[in-house]
Amino acid sequence: MNYSFKYLWNFMFVIVGPVWAVLAWMIWTSGQLTTPQHQSLYLGIVIPGFVLIYLSGFIVQKRHAKKLRNQAS
Repeated sequence: MNYSFKYLWNFMFVIVGPVWAVLAWMIWTSGQLTTPQHQSLYLGIVIPGFVLIYLSGFIVQKRHAKKLRNQAS
């Protein structure tokens, strides 16, 4: 692999981020979220979900690096 995990993960999110935003906007404007409670629940899941998925990649990277260090010893 020619690039670091961090570079590839961030590059992937540069591509996926706008697609995710378009999908979220399409759902938001579809008329399915009829009440303010539905809208706040939707935002409370979509935005933290995106951030959680982004951060989980770095958790996976740390665990993998730790596993490789333990195998080398």
